[in-house]
Amino acid sequence: MDLSNTLIHALGMEVVEAKADVVRMTMPVDERTKQPMGFLHGGASIALAESAASIGTALNVDLITHNVFGIEINANHLKSKRDGIVTATALPLHKGRTTMVWEIKITDEQDALICISRCTTGMIEKKTKE
Repeated sequence: MDLSNTLIHALGMEVVEAKADVVRMTMPVDERTKQPMGFLHGGASIALAESAASIGTALNVDLITHNVFGIEINANHLKSKRDGIVTATALPLHKGRTTMVWEIKITDEQDALICISRCTTGMIEKKTKE
């Protein structure tokens, strides 16, 4: 999966582990991911969470025949962060035929919970050209 020229690349995210039942990604807390007051931007956390869920979903389908899309995401931002690295760990709660639900915990270097998120993804069969 080519991640260059994507939001993942632009925000400095890195895939640490990618399996069908767990995805771990890191993201720096720096000028790309902070809000104007100098703290980790909630939108950056949500982008990290949805990226992890989407990669996890992609590992569970045939990307030749299906596209993967985020359908819904929610997040609770529990702790602020000014610098360093955050890590997202995404685990599937539901693996259906057309949708999946992932729980994503974002933690800091001391394993403190920064954000908890749930993301629903969809797997849509690609249309064939006739």
